[in-house]
Amino acid sequence: MTPIRIAFLGLTDAAPLVVALEKGFAEAEGIALELLRDTSWATLRDRLVYGQVQAAHMLAPLAVAVTLGLSQQPCALSAPCKLNVNGNLLVMNPDFAAALEPDAAARLGDPLATAHDFANAIGLYHRKPIIGVVHRFSSHALILRYFLASAGVDPDRDVVLRVLPPSLMVEAMRAREIDGFTAGEPWGSSAIEAGLAEAVAASERLWQRGVEKVLALRTDWMEDNADTVDRLLRALVAAASWCDDPANREELARLLSHPAYVDQPHDLIERALSGHIVARRGEPPVDLPDFLLFAREATPFPWRSQALWIYSQFVRWRMVESSADAQARAAAVFRPDIYRRALASSEAPMPGASMKVEGALAQPLAIGAPKGAITLGPDRFFDGRMFDPDRIEDYLEGFEVPR
Repeated sequence: MTPIRIAFLGLTDAAPLVVALEKGFAEAEGIALELLRDTSWATLRDRLVYGQVQAAHMLAPLAVAVTLGLSQQPCALSAPCKLNVNGNLLVMNPDFAAALEPDAAARLGDPLATAHDFANAIGLYHRKPIIGVVHRFSSHALILRYFLASAGVDPDRDVVLRVLPPSLMVEAMRAREIDGFTAGEPWGSSAIEAGLAEAVAASERLWQRGVEKVLALRTDWMEDNADTVDRLLRALVAAASWCDDPANREELARLLSHPAYVDQPHDLIERALSGHIVARRGEPPVDLPDFLLFAREATPFPWRSQALWIYSQFVRWRMVESSADAQARAAAVFRPDIYRRALASSEAPMPGASMKVEGALAQPLAIGAPKGAITLGPDRFFDGRMFDPDRIEDYLEGFEVPR
Protein backbone atom coordinates (compact mmCIF):
# COMPACT_ATOMS: atom_id res chain seq x y z
CA MET A 1 0.00 0.00 0.00
CA THR A 2 1.23 3.49 -0.87
CA PRO A 3 0.78 6.00 1.96
CA ILE A 4 -0.63 9.41 1.00
CA ARG A 5 -1.45 12.23 3.39
CA ILE A 6 -4.04 14.80 2.25
CA ALA A 7 -4.88 18.00 4.12
CA PHE A 8 -8.48 19.18 4.08
CA LEU A 9 -10.87 21.62 5.73
CA GLY A 10 -14.13 20.62 7.40
CA LEU A 11 -16.47 21.39 4.51
CA THR A 12 -19.14 19.43 2.70
CA ASP A 13 -17.14 19.60 -0.53
CA ALA A 14 -14.37 17.49 1.04
CA ALA A 15 -16.77 14.56 0.49
CA PRO A 16 -14.80 12.76 -2.28
CA LEU A 17 -11.76 12.56 0.01
CA VAL A 18 -13.77 11.26 2.95
CA VAL A 19 -15.59 8.71 0.79
CA ALA A 20 -12.36 7.56 -0.88
CA LEU A 21 -11.11 6.65 2.58
CA GLU A 22 -14.28 5.44 4.32
CA LYS A 23 -15.79 3.46 1.44
CA GLY A 24 -12.56 1.77 0.36
CA PHE A 25 -11.98 3.42 -3.02
CA ALA A 26 -8.44 4.44 -2.07
CA GLU A 27 -7.65 1.03 -0.63
CA ALA A 28 -8.88 -0.61 -3.84
CA GLU A 29 -6.22 1.39 -5.71
CA GLY A 30 -3.50 0.34 -3.28
CA ILE A 31 -3.43 3.65 -1.39
CA ALA A 32 -3.25 3.96 2.38
CA LEU A 33 -5.00 7.31 2.66
CA GLU A 34 -4.60 9.55 5.69
CA LEU A 35 -6.73 12.69 5.95
CA LEU A 36 -5.37 15.55 8.01
CA ARG A 37 -7.96 18.15 9.01
CA ASP A 38 -6.90 21.80 9.15
CA THR A 39 -8.78 24.89 10.30
CA SER A 40 -7.51 27.57 7.89
CA TRP A 41 -6.59 27.65 4.24
CA ALA A 42 -3.30 29.34 5.10
CA THR A 43 -2.22 26.43 7.30
CA LEU A 44 -3.35 23.91 4.70
CA ARG A 45 -1.42 25.78 2.01
CA ASP A 46 1.75 25.72 4.09
CA ARG A 47 1.44 22.00 4.82
CA LEU A 48 1.40 21.31 1.09
CA VAL A 49 4.09 23.81 0.09
CA TYR A 50 6.52 22.56 2.75
CA GLY A 51 5.89 18.88 2.04
CA GLN A 52 4.08 17.87 5.23
CA VAL A 53 1.35 16.36 3.04
CA GLN A 54 1.41 15.04 -0.51
CA ALA A 55 -1.89 16.60 -1.58
CA ALA A 56 -4.54 19.04 -0.44
CA HIS A 57 -8.22 19.89 -0.77
CA MET A 58 -7.61 23.44 -1.97
CA LEU A 59 -9.36 26.57 -3.16
CA ALA A 60 -8.77 26.65 -6.92
CA PRO A 61 -7.68 30.33 -6.92
CA LEU A 62 -5.26 29.65 -4.06
CA ALA A 63 -3.50 26.98 -6.14
CA VAL A 64 -3.08 29.53 -8.93
CA ALA A 65 -1.99 32.26 -6.51
CA VAL A 66 0.68 30.09 -4.87
CA THR A 67 2.05 29.17 -8.29
CA LEU A 68 2.20 32.86 -9.29
CA GLY A 69 3.98 33.77 -6.05
CA LEU A 70 1.05 35.80 -4.68
CA SER A 71 0.51 33.87 -1.45
CA GLN A 72 3.49 33.43 0.89
CA GLN A 73 6.20 31.03 -0.32
CA PRO A 74 6.05 30.60 -4.12
CA CYS A 75 5.68 27.00 -5.21
CA ALA A 76 4.59 25.38 -8.46
CA LEU A 77 1.32 23.57 -7.79
CA SER A 78 -0.77 21.41 -10.08
CA ALA A 79 -4.47 20.55 -10.00
CA PRO A 80 -5.07 17.36 -11.98
CA CYS A 81 -8.74 17.19 -10.97
CA LYS A 82 -11.54 19.24 -9.46
CA LEU A 83 -13.25 17.98 -6.32
CA ASN A 84 -16.54 19.81 -6.87
CA VAL A 85 -18.31 22.77 -8.44
CA ASN A 86 -20.54 25.29 -6.63
CA GLY A 87 -21.52 24.70 -3.00
CA ASN A 88 -21.25 28.17 -1.43
CA LEU A 89 -23.73 30.61 0.12
CA LEU A 90 -23.51 34.35 0.72
CA VAL A 91 -25.40 35.10 3.93
CA MET A 92 -26.06 38.39 5.76
CA ASN A 93 -27.56 39.24 9.11
CA PRO A 94 -31.34 39.75 9.22
CA ASP A 95 -31.04 43.52 9.76
CA PHE A 96 -29.13 43.92 6.51
CA ALA A 97 -31.23 41.34 4.65
CA ALA A 98 -34.42 43.22 5.60
CA ALA A 99 -33.58 45.74 2.87
CA LEU A 100 -33.44 43.03 0.20
CA GLU A 101 -36.16 41.21 -1.73
CA PRO A 102 -38.22 39.52 1.00
CA ASP A 103 -39.07 36.43 -1.05
CA ALA A 104 -36.08 34.14 -0.53
CA ALA A 105 -36.66 32.10 -3.68
CA ALA A 106 -36.87 35.27 -5.79
CA ARG A 107 -33.78 36.66 -4.08
CA LEU A 108 -31.69 33.58 -4.87
CA GLY A 109 -33.22 33.18 -8.33
CA ASP A 110 -32.31 36.66 -9.62
CA PRO A 111 -28.78 37.47 -8.44
CA LEU A 112 -28.43 40.55 -10.65
CA ALA A 113 -31.49 42.18 -9.09
CA THR A 114 -30.28 41.10 -5.65
CA ALA A 115 -26.90 42.73 -6.30
CA HIS A 116 -28.65 46.06 -6.92
CA ASP A 117 -30.76 45.57 -3.79
CA PHE A 118 -27.52 44.84 -1.93
CA ALA A 119 -26.00 48.09 -3.18
CA ASN A 120 -29.03 50.02 -1.93
CA ALA A 121 -28.88 48.20 1.41
CA ILE A 122 -25.29 49.34 1.89
CA GLY A 123 -26.49 52.93 1.63
CA LEU A 124 -29.11 52.32 4.31
CA TYR A 125 -26.80 50.48 6.71
CA HIS A 126 -25.28 52.28 9.68
CA ARG A 127 -21.72 51.56 8.55
CA LYS A 128 -19.76 49.71 5.91
CA PRO A 129 -20.87 46.08 6.14
CA ILE A 130 -18.13 43.67 7.14
CA ILE A 131 -18.26 40.50 5.06
CA GLY A 132 -16.24 37.43 5.95
CA VAL A 133 -14.35 35.64 3.18
CA VAL A 134 -12.39 32.44 3.66
CA HIS A 135 -9.29 33.66 1.83
CA ARG A 136 -8.34 36.55 -0.40
CA PHE A 137 -7.54 34.02 -3.12
CA SER A 138 -10.79 32.05 -3.04
CA SER A 139 -13.56 31.58 -5.56
CA HIS A 140 -15.86 32.93 -2.82
CA ALA A 141 -14.00 36.24 -2.72
CA LEU A 142 -13.68 36.52 -6.49
CA ILE A 143 -17.35 35.81 -7.13
CA LEU A 144 -18.36 38.17 -4.30
CA ARG A 145 -16.32 40.94 -5.92
CA TYR A 146 -17.95 40.18 -9.27
CA PHE A 147 -21.42 40.18 -7.68
CA LEU A 148 -20.91 43.48 -5.86
CA ALA A 149 -19.25 45.24 -8.80
CA SER A 150 -22.16 44.33 -11.11
CA ALA A 151 -24.25 46.82 -9.12
CA GLY A 152 -21.55 49.50 -8.92
CA VAL A 153 -20.25 48.53 -5.48
CA ASP A 154 -16.48 48.85 -5.10
CA PRO A 155 -15.47 45.82 -2.96
CA ASP A 156 -12.28 47.60 -1.90
CA ARG A 157 -14.05 50.81 -0.83
CA ASP A 158 -17.73 50.28 -0.06
CA VAL A 159 -17.49 47.14 2.10
CA VAL A 160 -14.90 45.57 4.39
CA LEU A 161 -13.76 42.07 3.44
CA ARG A 162 -12.36 40.20 6.43
CA VAL A 163 -10.57 36.85 6.10
CA LEU A 164 -11.71 34.16 8.54
CA PRO A 165 -11.57 30.34 8.48
CA PRO A 166 -14.91 28.84 7.37
CA SER A 167 -15.53 27.11 10.70
CA LEU A 168 -15.20 30.40 12.62
CA MET A 169 -17.71 32.35 10.54
CA VAL A 170 -20.77 31.47 12.60
CA GLU A 171 -19.16 32.46 15.88
CA ALA A 172 -17.95 35.70 14.30
CA MET A 173 -21.58 36.40 13.32
CA ARG A 174 -22.74 35.60 16.84
CA ALA A 175 -20.15 38.00 18.27
CA ARG A 176 -21.19 40.67 15.71
CA GLU A 177 -17.65 40.85 14.39
CA ILE A 178 -18.97 40.45 10.85
CA ASP A 179 -22.31 41.29 9.22
CA GLY A 180 -22.28 38.36 6.84
CA PHE A 181 -20.00 35.94 5.05
CA THR A 182 -19.53 33.76 2.03
CA ALA A 183 -18.29 30.22 2.59
CA GLY A 184 -18.73 26.63 1.59
CA GLU A 185 -21.44 24.60 3.23
CA PRO A 186 -22.53 23.74 5.83
CA TRP A 187 -21.46 27.01 7.47
CA GLY A 188 -24.02 29.24 5.74
CA SER A 189 -26.79 26.84 6.69
CA SER A 190 -25.47 26.71 10.25
CA ALA A 191 -25.71 30.50 10.55
CA ILE A 192 -29.21 30.45 9.05
CA GLU A 193 -30.39 27.70 11.38
CA ALA A 194 -29.09 29.68 14.35
CA GLY A 195 -31.16 32.68 13.22
CA LEU A 196 -28.00 34.74 12.72
CA ALA A 197 -28.28 35.14 8.95
CA GLU A 198 -30.33 34.78 5.80
CA ALA A 199 -29.19 33.56 2.42
CA VAL A 200 -28.56 36.35 -0.08
CA ALA A 201 -27.01 34.46 -2.99
CA ALA A 202 -25.93 30.93 -3.92
CA SER A 203 -22.84 30.25 -5.98
CA GLU A 204 -24.89 27.89 -8.17
CA ARG A 205 -26.83 30.93 -9.42
CA LEU A 206 -23.83 33.27 -9.68
CA TRP A 207 -21.76 31.02 -11.93
CA GLN A 208 -23.50 27.79 -12.76
CA ARG A 209 -20.95 25.02 -12.30
CA GLY A 210 -18.29 27.49 -11.26
CA VAL A 211 -14.91 26.09 -10.26
CA GLU A 212 -14.50 25.66 -6.51
CA LYS A 213 -12.13 23.14 -4.84
CA VAL A 214 -9.35 21.15 -6.53
CA LEU A 215 -6.97 18.39 -5.58
CA ALA A 216 -3.68 20.28 -5.37
CA LEU A 217 -0.25 18.66 -5.56
CA ARG A 218 3.26 20.03 -5.65
CA THR A 219 4.17 19.80 -9.32
CA ASP A 220 7.56 18.25 -8.62
CA TRP A 221 6.01 15.52 -6.44
CA MET A 222 3.31 14.87 -9.03
CA GLU A 223 5.86 14.42 -11.79
CA ASP A 224 8.02 12.10 -9.66
CA ASN A 225 5.09 9.88 -8.63
CA ALA A 226 3.06 9.36 -11.78
CA ASP A 227 1.68 5.91 -10.94
CA THR A 228 0.65 6.97 -7.43
CA VAL A 229 -1.07 10.09 -8.80
CA ASP A 230 -2.97 8.03 -11.36
CA ARG A 231 -4.22 5.62 -8.73
CA LEU A 232 -5.24 8.48 -6.44
CA LEU A 233 -7.21 10.19 -9.21
CA ARG A 234 -9.02 6.98 -10.09
CA ALA A 235 -9.98 6.52 -6.44
CA LEU A 236 -11.25 10.09 -6.14
CA VAL A 237 -13.26 10.01 -9.36
CA ALA A 238 -14.91 6.76 -8.24
CA ALA A 239 -15.62 8.31 -4.84
CA ALA A 240 -17.08 11.42 -6.48
CA SER A 241 -19.51 9.24 -8.45
CA TRP A 242 -20.59 7.57 -5.21
CA CYS A 243 -21.13 11.02 -3.66
CA ASP A 244 -23.38 12.16 -6.51
CA ASP A 245 -25.67 9.13 -6.26
CA PRO A 246 -28.88 10.25 -4.48
CA ALA A 247 -29.18 6.78 -2.95
CA ASN A 248 -26.04 7.51 -0.91
CA ARG A 249 -27.03 10.99 0.24
CA GLU A 250 -28.10 10.19 3.80
CA GLU A 251 -25.10 7.94 4.42
CA LEU A 252 -22.78 10.59 3.01
CA ALA A 253 -24.27 13.27 5.27
CA ARG A 254 -23.76 11.03 8.30
CA LEU A 255 -20.18 10.23 7.27
CA LEU A 256 -19.36 13.91 6.92
CA SER A 257 -21.01 14.77 10.24
CA HIS A 258 -18.38 12.73 12.11
CA PRO A 259 -16.18 14.86 14.42
CA ALA A 260 -13.09 13.96 12.38
CA TYR A 261 -14.55 15.56 9.26
CA VAL A 262 -17.16 18.36 9.21
CA ASP A 263 -18.49 17.87 12.74
CA GLN A 264 -21.90 19.42 12.08
CA PRO A 265 -25.41 17.94 12.22
CA HIS A 266 -26.09 15.60 9.33
CA ASP A 267 -29.38 17.32 8.44
CA LEU A 268 -27.54 20.62 7.88
CA ILE A 269 -24.96 18.87 5.71
CA GLU A 270 -27.69 17.15 3.71
CA ARG A 271 -29.15 20.50 2.61
CA ALA A 272 -26.25 21.12 0.24
CA LEU A 273 -26.16 17.51 -0.95
CA SER A 274 -29.86 17.54 -1.83
CA GLY A 275 -29.98 21.12 -3.09
CA HIS A 276 -32.75 21.97 -0.64
CA ILE A 277 -31.48 25.25 0.77
CA VAL A 278 -33.27 26.91 3.66
CA ALA A 279 -32.73 30.60 3.02
CA ARG A 280 -34.44 31.88 6.17
CA ARG A 281 -34.95 29.90 9.37
CA GLY A 282 -38.37 28.33 9.57
CA GLU A 283 -39.23 28.74 5.89
CA PRO A 284 -39.60 25.96 3.28
CA PRO A 285 -36.39 25.17 1.39
CA VAL A 286 -35.55 26.66 -1.99
CA ASP A 287 -34.87 23.98 -4.61
CA LEU A 288 -31.39 24.38 -6.13
CA PRO A 289 -30.79 20.95 -7.70
CA ASP A 290 -27.28 21.79 -8.91
CA PHE A 291 -26.16 23.44 -5.68
CA LEU A 292 -23.21 21.06 -5.29
CA LEU A 293 -21.84 18.64 -7.88
CA PHE A 294 -19.04 16.10 -7.49
CA ALA A 295 -19.04 13.87 -10.59
CA ARG A 296 -21.96 14.57 -12.92
CA GLU A 297 -21.16 16.14 -16.29
CA ALA A 298 -17.44 15.42 -15.95
CA THR A 299 -17.21 17.72 -12.92
CA PRO A 300 -13.72 16.46 -11.93
CA PHE A 301 -12.25 17.46 -15.32
CA PRO A 302 -9.84 20.42 -14.84
CA TRP A 303 -10.73 22.84 -17.65
CA ARG A 304 -7.80 25.17 -18.25
CA SER A 305 -10.25 27.89 -19.27
CA GLN A 306 -11.40 27.96 -15.64
CA ALA A 307 -7.84 28.51 -14.42
CA LEU A 308 -7.62 31.37 -16.90
CA TRP A 309 -10.88 32.86 -15.64
CA ILE A 310 -9.29 32.91 -12.18
CA TYR A 311 -6.25 34.63 -13.65
CA SER A 312 -8.50 37.21 -15.35
CA GLN A 313 -10.03 38.09 -11.99
CA PHE A 314 -6.59 38.47 -10.41
CA VAL A 315 -5.78 40.95 -13.17
CA ARG A 316 -9.13 42.70 -12.86
CA TRP A 317 -8.66 43.34 -9.15
CA ARG A 318 -4.97 44.27 -9.46
CA MET A 319 -3.74 41.20 -7.63
CA VAL A 320 -1.27 40.46 -10.41
CA GLU A 321 0.17 42.36 -13.35
CA SER A 322 -1.03 41.13 -16.70
CA SER A 323 1.70 39.31 -18.62
CA ALA A 324 2.04 36.45 -21.08
CA ASP A 325 4.22 34.58 -18.58
CA ALA A 326 1.75 34.88 -15.70
CA GLN A 327 -1.11 33.86 -17.96
CA ALA A 328 0.74 30.75 -19.16
CA ARG A 329 1.73 29.75 -15.63
CA ALA A 330 -1.83 30.19 -14.37
CA ALA A 331 -3.26 28.06 -17.18
CA ALA A 332 -0.69 25.34 -16.50
CA VAL A 333 -1.92 24.83 -12.92
CA PHE A 334 -4.91 22.86 -14.21
CA ARG A 335 -3.67 19.58 -15.70
CA PRO A 336 -6.22 17.89 -17.98
CA ASP A 337 -3.35 15.85 -19.46
CA ILE A 338 -2.75 14.15 -16.11
CA TYR A 339 -6.48 13.57 -15.63
CA ARG A 340 -6.73 11.92 -19.07
CA ARG A 341 -3.69 9.75 -18.40
CA ALA A 342 -5.05 8.55 -15.05
CA LEU A 343 -8.54 7.76 -16.35
CA ALA A 344 -7.49 6.39 -19.74
CA SER A 345 -8.21 2.78 -18.79
CA SER A 346 -11.50 3.56 -17.05
CA GLU A 347 -14.98 4.01 -18.43
CA ALA A 348 -15.15 7.61 -17.26
CA PRO A 349 -16.09 9.89 -20.16
CA MET A 350 -13.95 12.97 -20.53
CA PRO A 351 -13.86 15.99 -22.85
CA GLY A 352 -11.55 15.95 -25.83
CA ALA A 353 -10.77 19.68 -25.50
CA SER A 354 -8.97 21.32 -22.58
CA MET A 355 -10.59 24.75 -22.81
CA LYS A 356 -14.04 26.11 -23.58
CA VAL A 357 -15.86 29.42 -23.59
CA GLU A 358 -17.09 29.74 -20.01
CA GLY A 359 -20.63 31.00 -19.57
CA ALA A 360 -21.76 30.04 -23.07
CA LEU A 361 -24.24 27.28 -22.16
CA ALA A 362 -27.76 28.25 -21.18
CA GLN A 363 -29.07 24.70 -21.66
CA PRO A 364 -27.53 21.22 -21.29
CA LEU A 365 -25.37 20.30 -24.28
CA ALA A 366 -24.21 16.85 -25.38
CA ILE A 367 -20.65 16.89 -26.68
CA GLY A 368 -18.54 14.20 -28.28
CA ALA A 369 -15.84 12.57 -26.21
CA PRO A 370 -13.18 9.92 -26.86
CA LYS A 371 -15.42 7.50 -24.95
CA GLY A 372 -19.06 8.08 -25.80
CA ALA A 373 -20.65 11.45 -25.08
CA ILE A 374 -20.86 13.89 -22.18
CA THR A 375 -23.70 16.23 -21.39
CA LEU A 376 -22.41 19.51 -20.07
CA GLY A 377 -24.84 21.45 -17.91
CA PRO A 378 -25.56 25.19 -18.09
CA ASP A 379 -22.56 27.27 -17.05
CA ARG A 380 -23.92 30.80 -17.27
CA PHE A 381 -22.65 33.74 -15.25
CA PHE A 382 -25.41 35.67 -13.49
CA ASP A 383 -24.87 38.76 -15.66
CA GLY A 384 -24.88 36.85 -18.95
CA ARG A 385 -21.23 37.56 -19.81
CA MET A 386 -19.07 34.96 -21.50
CA PHE A 387 -15.38 34.34 -20.90
CA ASP A 388 -13.35 33.38 -23.97
CA PRO A 389 -9.91 32.25 -22.76
CA ASP A 390 -8.41 33.33 -26.08
CA ARG A 391 -9.68 36.92 -25.60
CA ILE A 392 -8.94 37.78 -22.00
CA GLU A 393 -8.15 41.45 -22.62
CA ASP A 394 -11.43 41.93 -24.49
CA TYR A 395 -13.27 40.29 -21.62
CA LEU A 396 -11.68 42.58 -19.05
CA GLU A 397 -12.30 45.68 -21.12
CA GLY A 398 -16.02 44.90 -20.95
CA PHE A 399 -16.25 45.69 -17.24
CA GLU A 400 -17.10 49.20 -16.10
CA VAL A 401 -15.15 48.93 -12.86
CA PRO A 402 -11.68 50.33 -13.67
CA ARG A 403 -8.82 47.89 -13.57
